[in-house]
Amino acid sequence: MRRSVGLGLRREFLADVVTQQPNVGFWEIAPENWIPRGNTAYRQLDQLRECYPLTCHGLSLSIASPDPLNENFVLEVKRFLDRFHIELYSEHLSYCSAQGQLYDLLPIPFTEAAASYTAQRIKRVQELLERPLVLENISYYAAPGQQLSELTFIRQVLDEADCKLLLDVNNVYVNSINHGYDAKQFIAGLPSERIVYGHIAGHSEEAPDLLVDTHGADVRDEVWQLLDYAYQQHGVFDTVLERDFNIPPLAQLLHEAEQIDGAQQRVNGGC
Repeated sequence: MRRSVGLGLRREFLADVVTQQPNVGFWEIAPENWIPRGNTAYRQLDQLRECYPLTCHGLSLSIASPDPLNENFVLEVKRFLDRFHIELYSEHLSYCSAQGQLYDLLPIPFTEAAASYTAQRIKRVQELLERPLVLENISYYAAPGQQLSELTFIRQVLDEADCKLLLDVNNVYVNSINHGYDAKQFIAGLPSERIVYGHIAGHSEEAPDLLVDTHGADVRDEVWQLLDYAYQQHGVFDTVLERDFNIPPLAQLLHEAEQIDGAQQRVNGGC
């Protein structure tokens, strides 16, 4: 499998990864799942890092929260990134705290003010990390106080903060069905130069016009087709297969990840 194809690392198959060293381009980890676990976990990561590149995808930065930015947490993440020589740290363009942890990724209001507020916080995080921050477009199920389109909002945040984008193709598809827009037009409108890497995952269909981003199922054909389109529009970018529950055997995940490899080869003419 090419180095541009990654998997989210999960405890369910961590032992297999350490012992079998499967053919994966890189592993994506959540720093919050590793920082509290101490030396034993760190030794496991050291073993992995000898064989694979690592990237980090965070869960609790809460970049658009109304609460003050938790700079101590950001510095703790920086120490973790430095410890394992990880350059790429991504998070969600959302928030998950407001006078307490909310345990969900909530949409930022699509307004000029919210875009500027979020961009200023991103700039501060980048100063502390001494790295670019990579923000993922999220799935959302309501858009309170919307003044801008989702695409315009994302572009404004990226430009004002001078940060990077993690393109989650499944989230684009889910949102396009739930909110009635053209997924291909959305992807074509994203700035290629900002895209660092991507995600692809499964979702559930609650109704014909209601999809839920679950990361708990196989990737649907429509999403694979949209990934092809994203590569055609922006060039091939590193892509992670996400699976967070209903996790199948590692061999099955590796087989699904090979479809990313196939999509990349189609765009590159089989090279």
